[in-house]
Amino acid sequence: MTTKQNMPNLLDDLNPAQQQAVMATDGPVLILAGAGSGKTRVLTYRVAFLIAEKKIPAENILVVTFTNKAAGEMKERILRLISRDNHPLMGTFHSICAKILRKEGYQLGLKPGFSIYDEQDSMDAIKEAMANLNLAIQKTNPHAIRNTISSAKNELISELEYPQYARGYFQETVAKVYLEYQKILTQNQALDFDDLLMKTIQLFQISPPVLTRYQLTFKYILVDEYQDTNAAQYQLIKMLAARSRNLCVVGDASQSIYGFRGADFRNIVNFQKDYKEAKVFNLEQNYRSTQIILDAAQAVISANRTHPILKLWTDKKIGPKILVYEAKSEVDEANFIIQTVKENNLSLNSVAILYRTNAQSRSLEEAFLKHGVPYTLIGGIKFYERKEIKDVLSFLRLLQNEKDSVSKKRVEKIGKGRSQKFYELSENLNEKLDQFSTLELLDAILAQTGYLAYLDDGSDQGKYRIENVKELRSVAEEFPSLVEFLENVALVQNEEMPNGTKRKSINSSEAITLMTIHASKGLEFPVIFIVGMEEGLFPHSRAMLNPTELEEERRLAYVAITRAKDQLFLTYARSRLYFGQRSNNLVSRFLVSIPENLFENRLKKSEDFNEDISSPVSDDEEWLNV
Repeated sequence: MTTKQNMPNLLDDLNPAQQQAVMATDGPVLILAGAGSGKTRVLTYRVAFLIAEKKIPAENILVVTFTNKAAGEMKERILRLISRDNHPLMGTFHSICAKILRKEGYQLGLKPGFSIYDEQDSMDAIKEAMANLNLAIQKTNPHAIRNTISSAKNELISELEYPQYARGYFQETVAKVYLEYQKILTQNQALDFDDLLMKTIQLFQISPPVLTRYQLTFKYILVDEYQDTNAAQYQLIKMLAARSRNLCVVGDASQSIYGFRGADFRNIVNFQKDYKEAKVFNLEQNYRSTQIILDAAQAVISANRTHPILKLWTDKKIGPKILVYEAKSEVDEANFIIQTVKENNLSLNSVAILYRTNAQSRSLEEAFLKHGVPYTLIGGIKFYERKEIKDVLSFLRLLQNEKDSVSKKRVEKIGKGRSQKFYELSENLNEKLDQFSTLELLDAILAQTGYLAYLDDGSDQGKYRIENVKELRSVAEEFPSLVEFLENVALVQNEEMPNGTKRKSINSSEAITLMTIHASKGLEFPVIFIVGMEEGLFPHSRAMLNPTELEEERRLAYVAITRAKDQLFLTYARSRLYFGQRSNNLVSRFLVSIPENLFENRLKKSEDFNEDISSPVSDDEEWLNV
């Protein structure tokens, strides 16, 4: 076996801390890798070092990532460093477990060709189980049941164990459905995604020889993003590494932001308790951001007390100070972004706008459409294309026009009971529709049909869908006439200007990026705008009274700030129309915690705007770079 370059030269590409982390190959190793510190590089070089320098056969190395994309990128990097016929098993927890079960699952009664159910398949099986038990989906939300079963599996609680934990009507119902659901999966020779981990752990528990074989095979185990592991993932890795104890985990507790998915940052915090002999390496040199941005992130995250916090530093030039903008409203906030991009002649591809909740994209999208600014929405669906928004709009369109067959079909798909209640309301309003505002009609429909309760499946996704519907109330507040409201929505949906002319194509090669902070993890941009820096919005109101959730909100702020490479803008509004109500919120505690010396000398306010940008920009605006 030959390498493409000898190892001493290869290690020269790493800084001293990275070199030490790469070369400490034996025994448990914890690599605390700060944002932008090159953790993927360290993992890649560590694998190359094991193969080329330590002469470890590639088949004895296991690398676990959280996405197939990350595994693919890492594999490509490794192949550039060493000969192409040597690379270890790399993949996500689920893909690796699927491989093991295809080979060994017969010991659990699984055939090699078992099916893997995706979310929709799983939902269909849940509904089938409920039907078998004569449980009406109108009374107990099947989505909520599925999410609860998923959480139980992530905690390694089986269908036989769950009843002892069930408290109250809902959990007792889940216990019955869980048992029936697993019977259906067994009959269908199918596993859902959570089963892949749970069944692999069960396999190792009932067959020690199988576990031993995989322990001897995977003598060196590397796990990326260890702070995001849940109980099942933690247990799986612990079992596989028990014999060799050559376990290397990489992560950063300050970037643990997926608690709602069952991720437990305490897994990385407690690593040294689990492995007393563990070596710990801190990667604190940042290759992404300016020191001003890093200092701001440090000031925010330092208030957390439950996990280690790295002190990031960089060799990069100082860079511009952070600019804070106090907007009059959410519309002014969006206009500020447009004008800032224009005045600084920024490439649209260099700019990303981050927000705490999906519902916040609505005002930004409408402003960008109005002014012809191309944008791309990452990790989400455009506001008016979201299922819950299209559902509610169908109610309103059918109220306006009872012959709208397209809207009628959509309303009836939502459910027979809800559609019948809507028709009763529509009949009562038929002769006096003009007497009610759009907002009054919208609220009446939501109350009559129980649509928000239908969306509330107990998951964070369900809560965000409810927030999106509530944000539609903001549009209704702006357009009291139902006819004008629906006309405005149609114009926005068709991406047209108010005067009927088509705006510039959103598929332009240049576009501003819009995304939630959760979706931004792992990404970076030269210029970042974090909007809605207000108490109740960010940190989110749901976290305000819960210290654990508030710490996760602070980690979210840390992640958001450290996405910026060169320049950071923070905005808040004195008054914001949100969920159909005009509110005046306090400035976010996260913004307040940043030292004043990191900001520009003077706070920018809406009064600083001298240029009127109320009309759409013309097609020949050069600043758009399209």
